[in-house]
Amino acid sequence: MASIGFIGLGIMGTPMARHLQDAGHTIITSKFAIPPRQELLDHGLQFVETPKALAETVDIVILMLPDTPEVKDVLFGENGVSLGLGKGKLVIDMSSISPIETKEFARKIRQTGAEYIDAPVSGGEVGAKNATLSIMAGGTPGSFERALPLFKLMGKNITLVGDCGDGQVTKVANQIIVALTIEAVSEALVFASKAGADPARVREALMGGFASSRILEVHGERMIKRTFEPGFRISLHQKDLNLALQGAKSLGISLPNTAATQELFNNCAANGDSGLDHSGLVRALERMANHEVA
Repeated sequence: MASIGFIGLGIMGTPMARHLQDAGHTIITSKFAIPPRQELLDHGLQFVETPKALAETVDIVILMLPDTPEVKDVLFGENGVSLGLGKGKLVIDMSSISPIETKEFARKIRQTGAEYIDAPVSGGEVGAKNATLSIMAGGTPGSFERALPLFKLMGKNITLVGDCGDGQVTKVANQIIVALTIEAVSEALVFASKAGADPARVREALMGGFASSRILEVHGERMIKRTFEPGFRISLHQKDLNLALQGAKSLGISLPNTAATQELFNNCAANGDSGLDHSGLVRALERMANHEVA
């Protein structure tokens, strides 16, 4: 059993850290982080003053933060993690951030003698709670093997895609597919409901056909039952699609449907819905149709 540093104990990070605690690991966090939930405190969560002190205390530091600037600040800001690293240490960034900046972060961390893995996840709050996250890793094979026992406590589909940055590239690709599928399910349910069909029965019928998907199952139900409490907020999916569109620009490629879906998320944000679950994208189409699915 090990002492593991964990910074980013939010909607996703809390259940992920709890699985590590349940396996017997001691979780230590920095007071730089957001206030932890009581369930972590009840199971022995420990504190140090700064990310630097955390890196000095443990051999493995896990980050689960909202965006690239937060990761950069925790790693390289005043009293950042990088200042407490050295040979034998490992940083695992499970946030979803810029692939380009991830490669630069990895280069700087490796200069300290430590190793770096980017390992973003997919599966949302449900996957985090059930330890069924898909984990897409970028790093050396040796670092991946070292992290794998921890990954297995948090996820099921765990893949070493390539070197640092490739995990983030995979996550951006994942978020493109998820966003466009949410948009497709939203269109289908708005169409069916406006046409007078029962959207719940339409969804049930579609679940038995080629249109079946996890998103139709979970998010289609959210759209019908109007349960938009965030498992993954619209604002975070906007961030991920921004990464996709920025990457597409730098690569000289076009992602037209990604751009269109981002505009629907922007519509949601403009109408005060950025804090909703990303299944709330349907509200943008409902406004355009002047018709609610439920």
